[in-house]
Amino acid sequence: MTNAEQDFGVERSEGELTRVEGDAVRSNPAIVALGGGHGLFATLSALRRLSSDVTAVVTVADDGGSSGRLRSELGVIPPGDLRMALAALADPGADTQVWTDTVQHRFRGTGALAGHSVGNLILAGLTEVLGDPVAALDELAKVLKISGRVLPMSPIALDIEADVSGLEADPRVSRCIRGQVAVATTPGKVRRVRLIPSDPPACSDAITAIDDADMVVLGPGSWFTSVIPHVLVPELHHALLLTRARKVLVLNLAAEPGETAGFSAERHLHVLSQHAPAFTVDHVIVDSGWVPEGREREHLARAADKLGAVITFADVSEPGTQKHHTGKLAAVLEQLIDAQQTMNPRAGADDPGVETMTKEGATWR
Repeated sequence: MTNAEQDFGVERSEGELTRVEGDAVRSNPAIVALGGGHGLFATLSALRRLSSDVTAVVTVADDGGSSGRLRSELGVIPPGDLRMALAALADPGADTQVWTDTVQHRFRGTGALAGHSVGNLILAGLTEVLGDPVAALDELAKVLKISGRVLPMSPIALDIEADVSGLEADPRVSRCIRGQVAVATTPGKVRRVRLIPSDPPACSDAITAIDDADMVVLGPGSWFTSVIPHVLVPELHHALLLTRARKVLVLNLAAEPGETAGFSAERHLHVLSQHAPAFTVDHVIVDSGWVPEGREREHLARAADKLGAVITFADVSEPGTQKHHTGKLAAVLEQLIDAQQTMNPRAGADDPGVETMTKEGATWR
């Protein structure tokens, strides 16, 4: 049985999403989303429409801006991406909105606080008071009335190191650069990334969440600095290989200036496989506007096949932007949750707005 044929039955009952596994029935599916920054914010904003049991697992390698300053001065894990994930999952009620807005507020001016986000300072303070970054996140989550959780992928701050070509006169020569900001903004071509330390501990609660999940969603986001790092943490990678959850990869809407400049959708899948050859996913969501019909989709299907995946093409973009549309992405993810995968691996084929390519790449609608 391939990954795309794993048992994952879903039924709808009185408006609730319900997982059926043998004789066990679980309403409100457990979903884990991995990533960082604005990409993870979009995924979480979509997933919170589908379940109240959503766990965000967030990268902790940011070394720029407010996060970089707090990391350097206080020795805490960078709080910025964690703060954004909390804001994405915050209760939308009016009584909570003022706290969400405050957590996201960034101080202006030229003083010592200029550029800092209030939420970053709160998380740094809670971490010092409680002595544990996970406890700090859980406490702030209570204020924001979050029913799920936000967790760091590692309890320690990490660094990203990359081999980058195109920075020397000889294009064949690669230079090693270090730091998330440096990698994300390099004018060269990123060849490979690694974490420092190379064998960091994973957050134990994140491992448990992946083990217990019904669905795991990876991406979108900065490919080398927010997406790939999750499969480079050995314990996280192992958990992702063993989980029985459906694994969904959400591709970006286009190549990013800097680290993935000039990348095709197919290239995104290739570099993920290069960094984690054993890693597989069940579904890849691709915006239909990025990859036109024809040979490019066939090439993409072959790359997805190496990951064990079925591709779903759908309009998931916010018109006129390079951002994912929360409602559109939620609709596609809901179809994948709701599909009887063993009966119909081409989930979403009943929706005329969604095109699904078989693993062999033979057909799409």
